[in-house]
Formats: sequence, C-alpha cells, structure tokens
Amino acid sequence: MIDHVEMKRFSFDVVIATTGLLVTLWPVVAQESAPEKPKQFIYVLHLVPRLYADANWNAQDKDVLHRHFARFQEAVKTGQLILAGRTSESGDKTFGIAVFQAKDEAAARKFMEEDPALAGGLMTAELHPFTVALERKNP
Repeated sequence: MIDHVEMKRFSFDVVIATTGLLVTLWPVVAQESAPEKPKQFIYVLHLVPRLYADANWNAQDKDVLHRHFARFQEAVKTGQLILAGRTSESGDKTFGIAVFQAKDEAAARKFMEEDPALAGGLMTAELHPFTVALERKNP
C-alpha cells in the first residue's frame, strides 16, 4: 500500500518529468507553430532594346513607368520591397534591381510578373532567390 509521503513523492516525480519533457519539446513545438519567415528575392530588370534611346519613349511608356514606380512606393510602405534602384548608365548597359520579400518562389514570381514595367512590355526580368547579408541603416 502507498502511504501519503510516497504519493507526494510520486506526484512530485511526475511533475518534474513532465516539466523536463515540456522544456525539451517546447522549442520543437514552437518552431512548428511559428509562421514561416518570408523569403527574400531579387529581380534584375533590363530595358527592351526599343527603349535604349531616350527619343523612343512615348507617353504610354512614361505612364507605364510611372505605374511601375508607384507600385514600388506602395510595396515599400507595406514592407514587401526592401530596396529598388537602377544603374546610371544608358542604353543596353542600364539595369535595375528590386530586392523584396515573398512567402515562396511562386509568390515572388507573381510579384515580379505583375510589375507594370514587365506587364507593359518596357522591361524584361530575371528572378533569383536572394539574402540580404548586410544592410546600412538609413539616416
């Protein structure tokens, strides 16, 4: 027969064992239930050859470019776009980049393909997985 002291000791041992098990398993459970961190991607943009010369840009092209820039501004506000920019070279030497976050490659490809500059035929683009390793803080 189990006396009162042995029952307390048994209960204490069960609590200690359960606590040890929870402490051991908690990181695994927390990791499984934590939402997946967005992945980073970059796409590199190139002008179509027709637009290498500034004189070839028409009003429709400029409107599409304005929508491209406005979309990037909105993506910065929502936190999706990390940075975007272009080289200062002209013609076939110029290119732009967009570094951004997406859930997965399919979402990243969708973001890239819906860029007005691509959809409007001003630019072509290549998508790559990317990781920002170092970043200077803006003043």
